[in-house]
Amino acid sequence: MTRKYERHSGLLRIVAERGQVEVAELAAELAVSTATVRRDLDQLADQQLLTRTRGGAVAGDVAYDLPLRYKMARQAPEKSRIARAVAALVEPGWVVGLNGGTTTTEIARALAARGDLPGGITLVTNALNIAHELAVRHHIKLVVTGGVARSQSFELTGPLATRVLGEIAIDLLILGVDALDPRAGAFANHEGEASINRLMVDRSSRVVAAADSSKLGRRAFAEICPITAIDTVVTDSALPATLATAFSAATTVHIV
Repeated sequence: MTRKYERHSGLLRIVAERGQVEVAELAAELAVSTATVRRDLDQLADQQLLTRTRGGAVAGDVAYDLPLRYKMARQAPEKSRIARAVAALVEPGWVVGLNGGTTTTEIARALAARGDLPGGITLVTNALNIAHELAVRHHIKLVVTGGVARSQSFELTGPLATRVLGEIAIDLLILGVDALDPRAGAFANHEGEASINRLMVDRSSRVVAAADSSKLGRRAFAEICPITAIDTVVTDSALPATLATAFSAATTVHIV
């Protein structure tokens, strides 16, 4: 299953970057048969993630913002290490905030697996997939914001989410990002998500940004918060030394 998702993720990325592709070039690039590529393209077209052509495919409306399930396979080992390190920071009794994303989903699973939280924790999230996974965990009191769900990220956004977040206080926010720059701060690809994430930052006593190294040193469309609002960055060991130095000058960096 993981191999299939990795292949689909690669196909969508290539189609998004080039706009139009042919079956033969995809097969050569991904080292699979043309029959496999045709089958994959048909499946992705059925999900309206691209449009099939006679000899290949063209980008669909959502190809530039891949649904969460197709991002899960990216940097998987790094995200697992980050998740364990971040989950270990949480203390019993804390109110913890989690926004949506692949890394925060892994962190949610790591928190669910912890058996050393007597009295449990309260977890506030605007991510439907995270809420679904944690709803049956007895040591986690789950609070879900309202809002309108985005199909790409499963995050709830809008005025209803704002209303809930405006009435609570968070001890530790674990912030997933689409990009993180050592000077400009944290970013999301979608302005609605950035707005809710910004409010979560404002309501939190401490903010930990959790992101694999591929997202660092970059900016995206919508700003979440300045780098000064982030207390700690947790990332993986593939972070270039120059970037590590730049981030260390602005905040605490924990490399796993």
